[in-house]
Amino acid sequence: MKKQVILAAVLAAFSGVAMAEEVTLYTARAEQLIKPILEAYEKETGVKVNVVSGGEGPLMERLKAEGTNTPADIFMTVDAGNLWQASNMGLFQPVKSAALTANIPPNLRDPAGNWFGLSVRARTIFFNKKTVKPEQLSSYEDLADAKWKGRLCLRTSKKVYNQSLVGTMIADKGVAATEKVVKGWVDNLAAPVFADDTKMLEAIDAGQCDVGIANTYYYGRLLKKSPNLQVGIFWANQKQNGVHVNVSGAGVTKHAKNPKGAVKLLEWLSSEKAQKLYADIDMEFSANPKVKANATVASWGSFKSDLINVSEAGAKQAEAVKLMDRMGYK
Repeated sequence: MKKQVILAAVLAAFSGVAMAEEVTLYTARAEQLIKPILEAYEKETGVKVNVVSGGEGPLMERLKAEGTNTPADIFMTVDAGNLWQASNMGLFQPVKSAALTANIPPNLRDPAGNWFGLSVRARTIFFNKKTVKPEQLSSYEDLADAKWKGRLCLRTSKKVYNQSLVGTMIADKGVAATEKVVKGWVDNLAAPVFADDTKMLEAIDAGQCDVGIANTYYYGRLLKKSPNLQVGIFWANQKQNGVHVNVSGAGVTKHAKNPKGAVKLLEWLSSEKAQKLYADIDMEFSANPKVKANATVASWGSFKSDLINVSEAGAKQAEAVKLMDRMGYK
């Protein structure tokens, strides 16, 4: 009987070790973008990362429904609006980590430590090189000017990236001023809104419109496919508050079975080694300011970014959706 008790204790101990060597990640990021980075972590540490991919909405609902039974230790998604929403739904637990605090600037993480930005995407202005000169451009607000009537292309307002852009404009400029800008955008549209940034950039290249707003990494990926793309990049609002930036990021789930392992993975993802992988594979900017951009991305030039905390994008998201609807931005 005593031997059986000892054997059971040993098996339980080994079971605990095995569990500690696995982390389960729910991610709304495209698996092909995050997989090489996670494989590098597994190779370096021996820790297995179980990946469950899906859309941000369904994954958040799944986490909520699973409650204490969830296998997820980390939830990863794109856009601070989605991260804020997950936090607001009570899906995260606060993390205190000297490494994460040192690696991720304050404006790119949740003030309460519920989530941390892991890569940065700038949403800026793009233009047709044949019809527009860079000196004609200045800001997001200027695209509402009548001089751009029939010349502007935009992605749908249903996408969280535009909701976050408008949300931060509300936080910075107020509702009335933001309404004026969004109404001007709608009045200046050259075509119906596009389903994604890539199609919009292709429309600019084809001369369907002259200017538009997109995330920089879509531009980088399109350049790889079409090196002769007749689309230029312009860093918006350099004489004002700076380019709107957002993040992909992650946090430890409220009911994580392996919270220590989850924190270790997040710390590694914020490290210079992992951040370099983000920059090279995803053509995004590193959240860790010590890491330089990919050579192609760096060739687009440096810029001043808006230092407003990205969580404001989430806090103003619902208000931004209503505002865009009122102004007829579909």
